[in-house]
Amino acid sequence: MKVPENQDALKAAARAAPQEPGVYIMRDGENRIIYVGKARLLRNRLASYFAGAKDVKTATLLSHVRAIETIITANEYEALLLENTLIKQHSPKYNINLKDGKTYPMVRITAETFPRIFKTRHILEDGSRYFGPFPHVGAVDAMLDLIDKLFPLRKCGSPRNYRRGAFKRREAPCMYYHIGRCAAPCCGKISPEDYGRHVERVQRLLSGETESLIIDLTLEMHRAAADLRFERAAGLRNAIRAVEDLSAANSVVDFDPEGRDYIAWAAEGVLTTFAVFSMRGGKLTGRELFRTRSAAEEDESLETFVAAYYVPDRPPPPQIYLADPSGRTLSALRQWFAGQFGAEPALLAPQEKRHAAVLAMARQNALEDLRQRLRERGAGPALDELARVLGLRRRPERIEGFDIAQLDGKHPVASLISFKDGIPDRKNYRYFKLRTVVGIVDDFAAMREVVRRRYTRLIREGKELPDLILIDGGIGQVNAAQGVLDELGMDSDVVGLAKREEELWRPHAGEPVRLSRRSEALKVLQFVRDETHRFATSFNQRLRSGDLAFGVLESVEGIGPKRAAAIIKAYRSLAAVAAASPEDLAERYALPDGAARAVRAAARLALEDRAAAAPAYPPAGSVGAALAAEAGADYPQDPL
Repeated sequence: MKVPENQDALKAAARAAPQEPGVYIMRDGENRIIYVGKARLLRNRLASYFAGAKDVKTATLLSHVRAIETIITANEYEALLLENTLIKQHSPKYNINLKDGKTYPMVRITAETFPRIFKTRHILEDGSRYFGPFPHVGAVDAMLDLIDKLFPLRKCGSPRNYRRGAFKRREAPCMYYHIGRCAAPCCGKISPEDYGRHVERVQRLLSGETESLIIDLTLEMHRAAADLRFERAAGLRNAIRAVEDLSAANSVVDFDPEGRDYIAWAAEGVLTTFAVFSMRGGKLTGRELFRTRSAAEEDESLETFVAAYYVPDRPPPPQIYLADPSGRTLSALRQWFAGQFGAEPALLAPQEKRHAAVLAMARQNALEDLRQRLRERGAGPALDELARVLGLRRRPERIEGFDIAQLDGKHPVASLISFKDGIPDRKNYRYFKLRTVVGIVDDFAAMREVVRRRYTRLIREGKELPDLILIDGGIGQVNAAQGVLDELGMDSDVVGLAKREEELWRPHAGEPVRLSRRSEALKVLQFVRDETHRFATSFNQRLRSGDLAFGVLESVEGIGPKRAAAIIKAYRSLAAVAAASPEDLAERYALPDGAARAVRAAARLALEDRAAAAPAYPPAGSVGAALAAEAGADYPQDPL
């Protein structure tokens, strides 16, 4: 089997794919789509194509692939629907024998005076309303069963004979009326207006507007459980789960035939990526990405892009959704559309959930492409700009940043952050417990101490010195650091970044350097500054937590500061004290049995109080949780 000439490029594209759910598109040498697939994690799925032995079918496919594209979706459910849409639209060669092209079921509300609701796979242009499609047939059945239990809609007449009009007038209602499952419109027991209110609630449920319904069901479930009606409570619990599983508005298929575009963008410095998602005939047919370079502000870049994107061969649709443009930009775009096309499309911000979901998906794809561009380019241009605007001696390939954190002079600490080529070099992170400023607040003295300790050691050990040192502060802190460097005979450059106006201060300067907020050079320094601040603050908080432990133990009668310190030093944490046996405490510290039990009880109560007061942020698995865990790592402490 012939191996593609660009096999390495395809492997690199797979490794660079996002770890998000979505759809991947494979193209041949003539840019034709030859395969469409969906994945829960795009990077993992694409990487699997290039790992291990291949069956004949996969090897044949890969021999024709020349490019791979990805479309990120909000979840695997939307990826499944988008995959189905794209396969039907493009009929890729290598999908033909793999996909049956089936239509997923939908929920239909008939256009009758007293509508019925049922599952269908066919759309009829008869005024009926459709919701879905839903890839999980069992879940659709669960939703319809829920609707049947919650809303007293009529059951007579089947979907098969709907067009013949199966609604018959009756003199007496059927069994469903007597068990509360039907309002008996056939007997005149409910007016069309009251029946319509039930239908409206069903429509809101199917459209994803479920917050109030879930609240009502939850309250009813708790009441049923309190009344010991556990079977009813279990049924309501299952109903809530069914609502949560199926009620989310689908953003890739919505049966709204009106054409519309969703335009989102992501920018970093001069780089901007625009993403355009187009809905035609009620279906998302794909996405386009456009890469631009511009020093203009975002609104100006948006105006330029729209004017270039919409041309006579590609006229605007009736609606265009944008993410929070300014009033001036909207006015300029309306004027431009009127002049170019003689009509103005509606320029809208997303108010409904379905529109917000598509725009968020477009934004996510633009962000991912921008990240890829930044990875491809590296930090070189930003570092070159930094050297130019600050007049540095050399390109700042190694940057080290310092920050001081303290609370009224207590537990003063400093953090050192090291960056190499614009990327954090975490093995060279350090923290310092400051010694010359204990009990006082003197940022200048603290800065002099930490800079002297850091670079005295590096010079003595013959290690690499930084090209640029970033100080979190203004001219005073910068001059303090520069004075120490002069004493040590170092030629490293120093710059301070003052938080309030993001001003850059060089040593002994009369005026700061001010850069555009979009400057890539400024963003590099902000990244370094924010990392130093996070690192110093997290260590300071760890030290302060020790004070809380001492106070807890000292509250026990017979435990003084020295004994409390000895206990904490031995056990290292309140949690370990709370888990210790009273016998061990009594033996190791010559405590009476009652005092040992009191120490353990005090530690346990303190931990319970702390847990009750702790916020639920950051959640497990979040970026904040990852940073918090990293901040708690045992980074080296400078011993000097």
